[in-house]
Amino acid sequence: MKITEIHIYKVVLTTYEKYNMADGKCFDTIDTIVLEVKTDSGLSGWGEVCPIPHYLPAYADGVAPAIQELAPILIGADPIGPEALMAKCNAYLMGHRYAKSALDMALWDLTAKAANLPLYVLLGGKRTDAAPLYHSITCIEPEAMAEIAQTAYDQGIRQFQAKLGASGTWHTDVERLRLIREVIGPEPVLYGDWNAGATSYEAIRVGLASKHLDVMLEQPCKTLEACAEVRKTTGMAMKIDENGHDFESLEKARALGCMDVVALKLSKFGGVTEIRKARDLCTEWGVMMVIEDTWGSDITTAALAHLGVSTDPKYVLNVCDLSGYVYPRIAPDGPVRTNATLAPSDRPGLGITIDREVLGAPIAIIA
Repeated sequence: MKITEIHIYKVVLTTYEKYNMADGKCFDTIDTIVLEVKTDSGLSGWGEVCPIPHYLPAYADGVAPAIQELAPILIGADPIGPEALMAKCNAYLMGHRYAKSALDMALWDLTAKAANLPLYVLLGGKRTDAAPLYHSITCIEPEAMAEIAQTAYDQGIRQFQAKLGASGTWHTDVERLRLIREVIGPEPVLYGDWNAGATSYEAIRVGLASKHLDVMLEQPCKTLEACAEVRKTTGMAMKIDENGHDFESLEKARALGCMDVVALKLSKFGGVTEIRKARDLCTEWGVMMVIEDTWGSDITTAALAHLGVSTDPKYVLNVCDLSGYVYPRIAPDGPVRTNATLAPSDRPGLGITIDREVLGAPIAIIA
């Protein structure tokens, strides 16, 4: 089997509600990039990457030029066995992990289709039928956030991420956490996420004032050192997100003692190949994981479902149904939230059918 062409598409995704985060980060529409890797066998593999604004040193329009740069390596190459081809790509073009993430995902989809197996089989086999989900709550007025939490709770969700720091003072963030805990009760998981937008002073004040609510803190500050100081001073569990982007950063966070949970995101690590290694490393360490991506629609969500069920459930805090927060649907038969869990298809590859009308015409064809 040989790669003959790569088609690149851009789709504008719209969130069901405006997404507000700390430090002025917000969006309600975002571009996602979809790759179709075509082969002489008639099989195609699909990948997606959606780098949200202000989050990564990445942008949607950077994907096509990076893939074009890799054309001498990709066109005519055998796509089966993603590790080998991605190693050649990494040697030819350093960096640009976010662009390679969509390519790597498509190669895994192709490899699993060629084997006539669902992707989770190639990632270690199905360890559980479905992975638990969390619901992310945009940072708005405390009462409105509590209403969103109540709705999600009524739908069966038992894990909640509350965005913090977008408005008000640290007192407002404490109120956000208090009201959400009030409506969801004492058992569900609740964590407050600043997306690296808080000072250590603010995060410590919020942490100490809300410690009795049984809250986990997520990436309050820009550096691991500052996050570690918050973790030490408050004594509260912490999830690392923005600062967990490669093996070196994971090792540093573990050494600093601030990584009780880590968000493993496909586009930060460069795709399925590398995140699988990170997953296995965190499993060996006994670190809880959130398996997700920066954003995306059905293709990314399908990949997350396969990764989630093929990971030891003891170390999976949750996964994310990214496609549930945006429209349009790119693959109407993609995995959706069911009983607060996400389950992959048992069909070959990612197990989804792409709606080409939603994709429209490709923005680039590499041959």
